[in-house]
Amino acid sequence: QVQLVESGGGLVQPGGSLRLSCAASGIMFRIYAMGWYRQAPGKQRDLVALISSSDSTTYAESVKGRFTISRDNAKNTVYLQMNSLKPEDAAVYYCNAYAFSAYWGQGTQVTVSS
Repeated sequence: QVQLVESGGGLVQPGGSLRLSCAASGIMFRIYAMGWYRQAPGKQRDLVALISSSDSTTYAESVKGRFTISRDNAKNTVYLQMNSLKPEDAAVYYCNAYAFSAYWGQGTQVTVSS
C-alpha cells in the first residue's frame, strides 16, 4: 500500500518560513520523481517544485529563489523549504510521486497571514 504523508504546514506571517515534509512508503522511493503541488480555493492544482530521481530540480517561476526542494532517499522523504512566504503562497500543498504510476498525499494547509 502506497502512502505519502505530508507534514509541516501551518500558519506563518508574510516573510516567514516553513518546511514541508513528505514521507513515502510502499514505493521504491529512489526511482520516483517527487513533486510538490499546491491548490488555492477555487483554483487549479499547480506545480510548485519537482526533484527527479537524479536530483535535478524544477521550480515554478513564482517560487524560484524562495523555495527549495530536496530529498533524502535514506529516509524516503522529500522536503520543501519555503522562505520569504507571501500571502499568495497560501494553499493546500500536495506531495506527488511519479514513476510508473502517480501517487498523491492528502495535502497540508499553508496559511500566510499577519
